[in-house]
Amino acid sequence: MLSEVTLARLEGQLDGLRSSIARAQSEQWERKPAPSKWSARENLAHLARYHEVFLERLSRILEAERPQFGRYRAEEDEEWPRWSSLDVASLLGRIRGLRTQVIHQVSGLSDEQLTRTGLHPVLGEMDIPLWLEFFLLHEAHHLYAILFRLRDSSRT
Repeated sequence: MLSEVTLARLEGQLDGLRSSIARAQSEQWERKPAPSKWSARENLAHLARYHEVFLERLSRILEAERPQFGRYRAEEDEEWPRWSSLDVASLLGRIRGLRTQVIHQVSGLSDEQLTRTGLHPVLGEMDIPLWLEFFLLHEAHHLYAILFRLRDSSRT
């Protein structure tokens, strides 16, 4: 059974920025701290796209024996240009829908299914609960970046 803590984090982690997002102006979403860094909107696009990538990986873990995955890099993803061009409202709608799919998929897994593994190129073999932990920590990193971009740009 998936831990209650993990399920609670999946259900609530995106809610943490709700008030900052509500107050942000469109120009705040587009500001980049440096030309090579993503804007808050691009970080949000990455999170939304990564939900799809995660669902694809989860399906492969459930279908294949110890599938091996490469590192996900948005810049190498043929879908990235489409995702990175979406506006904030579209991205928020997509991420909510995809998050519902993630929660539905993982909350219905049996104990046996949760023990299935996939191979990450850096972290090695991980069972589904560890993949979820990785997903949540990766997401938290980008949520931090979004908060920082939105708050930093509000002071300029």
